Amino acid sequence: MPNPIKHFYFIRIPFIVIFPVAISFLLCSPERAMQLVIFLSSLFLFLVLWSLAKLLHKLWWNPLRIQRMMAQQGITGPPYRFLHGSTKETIKMHMEARNTPMSNLSHDIFPKIQPQINKWIGTYGRNYLSWLGPQAQLVITEPELVKEVLLNRDKTYPKTGNRGFPKKLLGDGLASTPGGEKWAKKRKLANRAFHGESLKNMAPAMVDSVHTMLEKWKNQEGKEIEVFRDFKVLTSEVISRTAFGSSYIEGRNIFQMLTGLALLTSRNAFTIRLPGLSKLWKTVDEVEAEKLEKGICDSIVQMIKRREKKVMAGEVDGFGNDFLGQLVKALHDADKSKKITIDNLVDECKTFYVAGHETANSLMTWMLFLLAIYPEWQEEARMEVLNVFGNKDPIFDGLGKLKKISMIINETLRLYPPVNGLNRKVGKKQRLGRLALPADTQIFVPIPKLHSDPEIWGEDVHQFKPERFSEGVAKATNNNAVVFIPFGFGPRSCVGMSFVMTEAKVALSMILQRYTFELSPAYIHCPVHIIINQPQHGLQIRFHPLQ
Repeated sequence: MPNPIKHFYFIRIPFIVIFPVAISFLLCSPERAMQLVIFLSSLFLFLVLWSLAKLLHKLWWNPLRIQRMMAQQGITGPPYRFLHGSTKETIKMHMEARNTPMSNLSHDIFPKIQPQINKWIGTYGRNYLSWLGPQAQLVITEPELVKEVLLNRDKTYPKTGNRGFPKKLLGDGLASTPGGEKWAKKRKLANRAFHGESLKNMAPAMVDSVHTMLEKWKNQEGKEIEVFRDFKVLTSEVISRTAFGSSYIEGRNIFQMLTGLALLTSRNAFTIRLPGLSKLWKTVDEVEAEKLEKGICDSIVQMIKRREKKVMAGEVDGFGNDFLGQLVKALHDADKSKKITIDNLVDECKTFYVAGHETANSLMTWMLFLLAIYPEWQEEARMEVLNVFGNKDPIFDGLGKLKKISMIINETLRLYPPVNGLNRKVGKKQRLGRLALPADTQIFVPIPKLHSDPEIWGEDVHQFKPERFSEGVAKATNNNAVVFIPFGFGPRSCVGMSFVMTEAKVALSMILQRYTFELSPAYIHCPVHIIINQPQHGLQIRFHPLQ
């Protein structure tokens, strides 16, 4: 739909019409000039009224039409409010939840991190309609509907793509590209960078990075250590060294800018602005986000140029087999079907910097939290690591033998999934189960709800029980439903899943070989969603050397 704001400034009036009218006005008689004035005034009034009509259609009539259409099918939800939809209620509930720590170490975090979905499911049912401004969003939690959307066999539920702050943070990287040939090309590149042999080659760099962190911990044994902060540094260095061939110090500037941009993105997650308003007037956050976006782009381009310069100088034979090397090869590929642009390359780097780093940080933080409060599982995991590796550094070929640690990782991802949900949109008018959905409706799958539903997992759903995964993911639920989706599901599942799992196993193995650990009394249990789910006040752990 054309942007109606532009019509106020005659952007849609063809120059070929305006120019002759202006010349006629200068050359004609006073009577003729008056007629032209009346004509132009009428034209201006028509354009204003037409623009207002289109604006009202977008902001009022169309949302009410969709709301009525869905209500006729039994799908209700919070009523649409002019312009802001249901975002004011959402922001209020999030602020209240964020400012209220949990009274105990409960793992029932769904009401804490998605309070509006928790409330509205209780009021309107498992599937309901909400509003991101004038954008309709269908929230679904029925497993069969979720499966149909994520499998997307008919390619009718593409990704929503990014706009505003998320677009500045992630661009149009693999995780955001709706689909088609462009997505397939990016996916193929990513698969090549993170297949089994590539991961095996990355493992030594992961081990070296963990050694660096553990050397720092030696001086703090028996004292309180802020592991969320230290894991942030660790995962940043692992990404830099394994995917981009640089150290954390070299990539630190990029990570600092990405962190700043991620905070701005989270702060403006539910901000609604009039269409086109940001082109006329920018908020302080929008100005800052643009500066950070440019700084990140410039830094990544410099990293690319250094890689190209080494090849041109004959210092190395090729661009390398890491993630950056694969992207630079594609940038210079003579085959147009494989070639990517510099913008594509920058977006892919941003996506992997953010997604790979944040996801691994969240997983390792909550995994250590859980093992700190369940010492019996901590001991079982330690015995397994010592049986597989002894006191030697973990090697890639042995990671697959860590069955209990795999169970612990899966249970951690179930109770504390890194991301809150998956977005899709209805590409064209479509049937989903029994529902007829209008085109351009967004669909949201809330992962914490699916991971904490007693009808799916049983009455012990809020308990930490890694043994539920002892026979694999498929048999972990009551009905084998497709509901365990920490890394997505179907063709759009996260390509970096194996990378994150490998990193988590390496780090946990090396920690367990050296320390027992417990939760500090200073810890405040307050999960919060800022790009990923994380402890709002950090995670304080006390480590004690093994005797």
